[in-house]
Amino acid sequence: MITALILLVALGILGWGLYRALPTGKPGIFAWLQSVALMLPWLLFFGLSAAGIYMNLAVVLFLLVSSTVVYIVLGRLLRAIASQSEPPPSSSPLDLSKISTEPAPVLQTSSSELAEELAMPAEDVQLARGIFGIDTFFATETIPYQDGVIFRGNLRGEPETSYAQLSTSLKTRLGDRYRLFLVAGEDSKPVVVILPSTNDPKPTTLTQALLAGVLGLATIASSMETAGTLKGFDFFEKPGRYLEVLPLSAGILLILAVYELARRWTARQHQVRLSPPFFIPAIQIGSFGALTRFQSLLPNRSTLFDIAFAGPAAGGLAALGMLMAGLVLSTPTSLFQIPAEFFQGSILVGTLARVVLGSALQQPLVSIHPLVVVGWLGLVITAINLMPAGQLDGGRIVQSIYGRKTAGRTTVATLIVLGIATLANPLALYWAIVILVLQRNLERPALNELVEPNDARAALGLLVLFLMAATLLPLTPGLAGRLGIGG
Repeated sequence: MITALILLVALGILGWGLYRALPTGKPGIFAWLQSVALMLPWLLFFGLSAAGIYMNLAVVLFLLVSSTVVYIVLGRLLRAIASQSEPPPSSSPLDLSKISTEPAPVLQTSSSELAEELAMPAEDVQLARGIFGIDTFFATETIPYQDGVIFRGNLRGEPETSYAQLSTSLKTRLGDRYRLFLVAGEDSKPVVVILPSTNDPKPTTLTQALLAGVLGLATIASSMETAGTLKGFDFFEKPGRYLEVLPLSAGILLILAVYELARRWTARQHQVRLSPPFFIPAIQIGSFGALTRFQSLLPNRSTLFDIAFAGPAAGGLAALGMLMAGLVLSTPTSLFQIPAEFFQGSILVGTLARVVLGSALQQPLVSIHPLVVVGWLGLVITAINLMPAGQLDGGRIVQSIYGRKTAGRTTVATLIVLGIATLANPLALYWAIVILVLQRNLERPALNELVEPNDARAALGLLVLFLMAATLLPLTPGLAGRLGIGG
C-alpha cells in the first residue's frame, strides 16, 4: 500500500511538472523530460517490485547509467534551444551610441543625498560605476546595501565573461578593498553587488581550533563506545577492553577521515580555505560527521558543488565498499548475528544484502562479517550529511544546482520530516536540533552566482540525494516480504 502511494505521488509530481512546463514551450518540455529520465529507473524498480517482479543489480545499474546519459543529452539540447530563443545584445532597441557616452543614472536623488545614504565612500562609488559598459553590464540604478552598493541594470554579455571583466576592472581601480558579486536580484534579474573585503569570511580563532580538537577526541571516544555496544558491553565502564573495540571504531574513523580528506583535497584544488572539521560525536552510530565552514569566498556555484560532493562521494564509496566486502565475507560462522528484520531498516542496504546473501535473510538470525556493520554505519553517517538542509553537504548541493530559494524550501521540508521522524527515532530529534541551531542558514552567495553547474554535476547531485533517501528510508513490510527479507 505504501509503495503504491509513493508511486502515485511520484506520478502526480511528474503530471504537475508537465502541466507547468507546457506553457513554456520546448525549453519547459525538455526540462520536464530531464526529470522523467532521472525518475524513470526508480519508478520501474519500485513499481515492478510492488508487482512481485524483481530486477537484478546489473539491470538497475544499467538503467541508472542510461538515465544519466539521457539527462545530460537533454540538458545540452535544452541549452541549445535556450540560446537560440534569447535575442543577442545587439538586438536591443536602445541607442548604443548614446549609452556609451552617457554615465549610468542612479536613483532619483541628489549627489549629496546619495552620499549620505551610502556607507561606501562617494569617490569609491564613482570609481566603481566606471567599470560598467555596454558589452558587460549597463548599470541604471545605484542602491545602498550594507557597507557597499547594489547596481541594478542589464547584463549585456555572458555571465562568466562579464564577471571576469568587471571584477578585473574593479580590482584595477580599487585594488583589493572591495569584492564584486554577480547575483540574481529579488526580481530574478542580474544585479552587481560590491562589498568591502572586510566582510570576507573570518579565519578560525584559537578558541574554535581548540573546540575542534576537543570534538575530535570526543568522536574517537564515541566511536569506541559504539563499537563496545555492538560487542555487547559498555566501553566507558570497561575501558580496559579497548583492544576489542579498536577494529570497529577504526573502521568508523577511517570512513570519517576519507570523507574529510576528500573534501579538503577538492577545496585545495579550487584554492578555497576551510575551517577545521567540527566533528559531532554520537554514541549510537559513532559520529554524525563534521561541520565545516568556508573561510574563502567561492568563485561560483560549481565550486560549491564540487566541495560539497567530494566528501559524501568518497566517504560513501568507502562505506559501500566495506559493506559489500562484509556481505561477501559473511558466512554462517561470522562473528555477528543480527535479526533479519534489521535489514528492513534501509532500502539500499536491504536490497544489496538480498542480492548477496540470498535466502539467508529468511532466517530469524543472520550471521554477518563485522565490515557489514562498519559499512552500514558509514552509509548512515554519509546519508545524514546529505540531507538537503542549510549548510550540510546535501543543502550545499541543492543550493549549487537549484539556487537559494529552492535550498531554503528544502531546508524547511527537511526539518519538518525530521520532526515527524522523531516519533519513531529519537536520533532524528537530535539531528534536527543540530541543523536548527548550527546549520539552518544557507551558504553566502558565490562571487558569480549566475553560472549554474553543468548537467553532469546536476545528475550526480540528484543521484547522491536519491541514495541518501534510499539509505535512510526503511523497506515497507510488504516489499520486504516480497524480497524475502525477514522470513
